[in-house]
Order: sequence, then C-alpha cells, then structure tokens
Amino acid sequence: MQRRRFIKNTTTAVVALGVARNTTAQTPNRPNILWLTCEDNNINWVGCYGNPHANTPNIDQLAAEGFQYMHAFASAPVCAPSRSTWITGINAISMGTHPMRSRYDIPHNLIKYYPDHLKANGYHVGNDKKTDYNIGGRPDKECWDNPGKVDWNALKQNQPFFQVINSTQSHESKAFGDVDKTEHDPADTKLRAYHPDVPDMRKNYAHYHDAMKKMDAEIGASLQSLENAGLAGNTIVIHNSDHGGVLPRSKRYIFGSGIHCPLIIRIPKMYKHLWPTKKPGMEVDRLVSFVDMPKTWLNITGSKVPGYMQGKIFLGPHTEPEREFHFAFRGRMDERIENARTVCDKQFLYIRNYMPYTPWMQHLNYLWKMVATQAWVKQVDSGKASEIEARFFKPKGWTEEFYDMHQDPDNVDNLIDNPEYAQVIGRMRAGLRSWQEQIHDSGLLPESEMVKRAADNNTTIYEMVRNPKLYNLSALLDAADLALEQKPENLPALEKLLKSLDGGRRYWGVVGCFLLDDQPAGFQCMEDDSHEVRAMAAWLLIRTGEKKKGFQCLKNLLEENSYATLSVLNILDWLGDESKELIPTVQSIKCTNYEARLQEYLLTKFGFITPVP
Repeated sequence: MQRRRFIKNTTTAVVALGVARNTTAQTPNRPNILWLTCEDNNINWVGCYGNPHANTPNIDQLAAEGFQYMHAFASAPVCAPSRSTWITGINAISMGTHPMRSRYDIPHNLIKYYPDHLKANGYHVGNDKKTDYNIGGRPDKECWDNPGKVDWNALKQNQPFFQVINSTQSHESKAFGDVDKTEHDPADTKLRAYHPDVPDMRKNYAHYHDAMKKMDAEIGASLQSLENAGLAGNTIVIHNSDHGGVLPRSKRYIFGSGIHCPLIIRIPKMYKHLWPTKKPGMEVDRLVSFVDMPKTWLNITGSKVPGYMQGKIFLGPHTEPEREFHFAFRGRMDERIENARTVCDKQFLYIRNYMPYTPWMQHLNYLWKMVATQAWVKQVDSGKASEIEARFFKPKGWTEEFYDMHQDPDNVDNLIDNPEYAQVIGRMRAGLRSWQEQIHDSGLLPESEMVKRAADNNTTIYEMVRNPKLYNLSALLDAADLALEQKPENLPALEKLLKSLDGGRRYWGVVGCFLLDDQPAGFQCMEDDSHEVRAMAAWLLIRTGEKKKGFQCLKNLLEENSYATLSVLNILDWLGDESKELIPTVQSIKCTNYEARLQEYLLTKFGFITPVP
C-alpha cells in the first residue's frame, strides 16, 4: 500500500491554519487531534503487533508512519467502564461506575469531562458518535460541540479541533451470526491455548478477522478524509481499541487478552518536539494505562489538566515518570456478578479474585450468541475438552493468579506458588493495595450495598468512598484479605467480623466463613440487616447440609423483592440442579434489566420455558 504523504502537506496545513475561522495568530502551533477508536479487539488481531494472519493494512501503515505503543492496557475489559474512565480521567472503580451499564451519578459540579477542558482552551470538540460513558446525571452528548457525524468542512473552519471517530465494525456483535461464509480462511489463524481446535471455533476466528478487515477499512477511510481535507499535516492521529477481546475469555476478562490493546499515534513533523522516539515507525516501550489518555490529550493541546485526574502524562512537554504497574478492574458484567483486580507490568500479570468460588466462564445471554462460545461449551459438555479448555467453566479456586506474559501469552500457566517469582508477586500485591487506597476502590462492597449505602446517605458513590465514616476502605481491604486466606485459624477473627456494625465487614466475614464451610456463621447471619450477607449465609447453609433453611432464606429474599435479587439468582445458578425447587419462585417474581436476563436463563435451563431458537 502506498505510504501516506501527510508530512508533505505540512505547508498547506499551516496556511490553512492561518485562515481558519476560529484560529488566532497567537496559537498557530496547537495541533488538531483525530482520535480513531474502535471496539473489542486486543493486539492479537492486528498485523503490526505480530499476527501474520491479520489483514489490517491501514492500521499497519499508520504504525509505519507513527509510533506504536507496545504496552498499552485498558483499565477495564468491557466498554462502559472503560469509556467511563476515558471521559473523566478517573478510574471507574474510583467512582462506582465500574458495573456494566449502571449509570450511577457522579458529582458533576466537581468532575468535568475532558472535552469540557478542551473547549475551555478554544478547541472545537466532536464525537462520531459512540458515548456509553456509564454515568448518570448528565446526557452523554452534552459535552460535545458536534455529537454526531463528522463534518470535515466544518472541522477546517473550526481549528484547532479534537475529533473522535469510533468504528463499530469490530464490536463483539460482528462476531455473531453465520460463520460458514467467511472471506478469511479458517485454517489461516492461530487459536488461543484455551480454545478447542474444532471447525466452528476456527470459522468464528475467520469471521472476526473479516470484521477486523472492515474496521481497518473504516480507519483508512477516515485517514483519507483527513488528507483530502488538507488537515493531515497539522493533525495528530491516535488509534486504539476501547479494550481487548473479542472471542470468549477475552472481552470481560482481566487476562492479557481482555486488556492489552493496540495504541498507535501519528505525529506530523511540525510537532516533532512531541515525538516519543527518534523517528516515526518505531516502537515505544513505555507502559501506558487508558486512564493516562485524557490527561495526556489535555497536555499535548496545552489545556489545563485538573488535579483529580488519576493518570500519568505519557506524551508532551510535561511527560511524567513512567508508571511501574498498570491496574485494571472487573465488576459485574451484564447479569453476572464478579469482582477482580489485575496488576501488570511489561512482562508479568497478577490477578486477585475476590470471588474465587465462581467459574470464570458463566453463561451470559449476549456472549452465548456467539458460535465460538457454543462450540466451546459443546466440547466441554461432551467431555472432549482438554484440562485447560475445561478449566474455565469450573469454579476458579484460585484467589490469586500470576502469569508470565512473555512465556505464556494466553495466561494459562498460573505461577502463583512458584517461589522463583515470590519477590515480584510481593511487589504487585503491595502495589495493588497501595493503588486501591490511593484511588478509593469502591468495589469492596457488593454493588447493591454500594448503591444502597450512597442513597441512604444522600451522596454519590464517588463522595461516599472518600468519606471514611461511610466507607472505611482500609478496614474493608483487611477484612477481604482475611476472608480470602481460607485459613481455619482465622475463624475467630472472621466471627468477630460478623459482629461488626459495618455491613461490608460482615459481608467479608461471611464470605470467609463460607470458604471454610463454617455452618454456625450461616445460622448467625440469616437475619442480617444486609441482604447480601443473608444471601451468602443461605448459600453457606445449603452447601453444609442445611438445605431447607438455606433455600427458605433465598426464597424469602426473592419474594420480598430484595435489593440483592441479582445475587440470589446468580447463587441459584451456581448451585446447579439443587436449586430447581426454587425455580417456581423465580418464575413468579417480576424482574427487569439484567435480573430479567438471568431469570429467563434459569427458567430455560430448568425447562420452565422453551428456549428461543
């Protein structure tokens, strides 16, 4: 493919700057920015990142003309929390906006969106047109001058500009549908180590390669439009995905496949002072977190950077020291409750599972539409799957995971007990705890308790978790650590937690007792003020033989329209066939949103309704 001649157009672009309606003689050097985002793909789907089977010529060419970041990581492995982090420059887990599609309020009087700061600096800001910021209290489109389709003629007259264009061609939904008529050859791909090598899996890989090719073409079209408008010479171009993915066990998961993303930045010669390496076409070795991006975009445009932003500037005149670790988080994904954190550097990845008793792969109505997911499930159910392939459908068992991403890019060989890595694991554990305290990790309460506590105190989650009287994070982290140790000698301390005035500490107390099968704790907590504590107590009783009392407790929660209903429905699924006696109760209750999705699945699973083809 012919190399783009964007540097050649610099003189023309500078002249254009001089006549642009909104540009003054005092600010001729402020760059335009074109941010070309896409969805749901990790580095393994892009040619310039080493996949010989990928067909992404426009992105590869952009890397040849720009700077290719080799260690860029999403803060969350799914769109809404990731974009919530982007728009504010604050980790979603720090605001309570980490559960998928939740839209909880933040204090908008304290927190502006990064386009607000760009506008204050004279930038015209446009977004074509994905938002999905997962934040309540403010319309997503309000922060943009043009929240719709990009108008290149208008951009020429409104420089400097910051324009986002999002391609949806690589979204997870594009991996759905017929996989039998692909342009890409199913044999011409490399399967991940955890995926069974069966025809439908290979076909779905090929189907998504086709989607990536279409996305790449849209990136190419945007670059051509930029050049046709005579704007390439004074516009910085940024390309990246919003998180990793997309085949099962990538998107939504905080393994490398869910968070390690392409990031390419092309910087015209007139802004050579911003180049992160000696010349274009080079790889950049710096560790970059997605939370760094808004702060960096403000920096390279000369805009004011608010003090509440949590990232590190990785490009421009005020570049900050490189971060030692990247941190990512996982909360509820659609109808499935989860809670985990990741720490990684350029080689190693550490995961802390706050729910080690749940499977990695849980049925999600949306994900199960994919042929690849169905093929994987069929292989497991038939007993033909290997140990690695079958593992992800079983309860994790591991509180901690540790992987060498160089030697094990698919993250299947857990080295957490290998003494050779004890020192780096210790640093990552300590780094995670420090980060959680620094950013006010809001995920140490179950989602429903987090929301209820904020509402009861007439405050936002963001403000609540910064008030130690309402949310004692250090105490909650200590309680969680104690619970997850799973040591019988900790029972006296766990029983003490059960008597705490703080429902969050009681929750971790009952989780610890659950992991140790301490039946008396179940009886003690059946009438707890916290519905989440009651649900865990009921499950504890069921698994230790007191099924009648445990199921009655769960039934009571369902019938009283508990705020923990989603947790109860998840528990019923985790219990398997044992929970069938409660399915008539599940059928009788009124559910909405994600509760309704799980209700439908349970009713289908147990034969109470006929599955839709």
